Amino acid sequence: MSRIAVTGDDAVALAAKAVNPDVVAAYPITPQTIIVERFADFVADGEVDTEFVTVESEHSAMSACVGASSVGARVFTSTASAGLMLMYEIVFIAASSRTPIVMALANRAISGPINIHGEQTDQLLLRDSGWISMFCEDNQEAHDHTILGFKIGEHPDVLLPVAVGLDGFILSHAIEGIEPFSKEETMKFLGGDRQTDFKLTPSNPMSIGLLHLQDYYMEARAQVGEAQERSRKVILEVFDEWGKITGRKYKPVESYMMEDAEYAFVTMGSSAGNARTTVDELRAKGEKVGLIKIRVYRPFWGNEIIELCKNLKGLISIERAHSFGGPGGILSQDIKSTLFGSEVSPLMAEYTIGLGGRDTLIEGYHGMYNRAKKAFEEGKNLPIFWWGLRE
Repeated sequence: MSRIAVTGDDAVALAAKAVNPDVVAAYPITPQTIIVERFADFVADGEVDTEFVTVESEHSAMSACVGASSVGARVFTSTASAGLMLMYEIVFIAASSRTPIVMALANRAISGPINIHGEQTDQLLLRDSGWISMFCEDNQEAHDHTILGFKIGEHPDVLLPVAVGLDGFILSHAIEGIEPFSKEETMKFLGGDRQTDFKLTPSNPMSIGLLHLQDYYMEARAQVGEAQERSRKVILEVFDEWGKITGRKYKPVESYMMEDAEYAFVTMGSSAGNARTTVDELRAKGEKVGLIKIRVYRPFWGNEIIELCKNLKGLISIERAHSFGGPGGILSQDIKSTLFGSEVSPLMAEYTIGLGGRDTLIEGYHGMYNRAKKAFEEGKNLPIFWWGLRE
């Protein structure tokens, strides 16, 4: 695998090219447009065998994806922000219909006011839909997880759609070096074309997506939850296999310098890069601080988080999203619910950062740490705070 320099959107498009999906249905929206533009080039140049469906809206895109996946096709799409909001009805249908679509999300702020830059609120709103949800720190991860999503979602014990998030512009338009996986390597990893008996076909008649009233609706929804739980084992196995092939070893929840940490940052996506650099600089000053990086957000890996937090005095949650009127950030609410009732109860400080693509530089991470540590030493939790907000 030779190393090349590409944007995050190009990295995803190259992964989709290697997968060679049967169907791609998509509608352009900044900052994911490059993904489908580049893939359209691959189709036009005969580099893939994909049926590329140019639809009139994102709602139609996801509808076409569900239909294609229901007859056994391997399906890919991508969107962002308001595009995902327009899909919202159909993303629930995709999960309940057990269609393992892979969707790349170039995470972007949701209007209003209108903004085209990075924020993770769009993907976080998928949390109760039944989709498996992963966040990427860099372009290599965006490339890899697009491929991994097919292996995970199409597993017969899972059969759920998978969202792969990359922060808008911070990753989608930034150039980094990646080692792309070839079509031959990808097909070997995926085991060839999609194989499933759960599909609409005249040879084995069945129905998908029918009306469920009081007598069956709860059972159908519970089955999605059961598939999410079964996906844990599959995710671990797929990550392990990928690590053996590529040397890139992924975990649903990853840690950095946590062995003797008294304090830790916890975050998702590209924010982990600045957090890791801050940990290095603070460690050089004698601070016992580490990093917890959430890679797989749904299903949520509570036991792993409890284990990493067991010796902490304080945990600093940093989120590129905000839950208005809620008891904290979206991620931190999950963490606090996880820790509640366990024997692990570090103090917590919560920060909203970078909404609409606003920069939060290394200096800001130091500021958040110093403010949180002072409160922790006084035995206090810090409620959600908007870091970098202009007065």
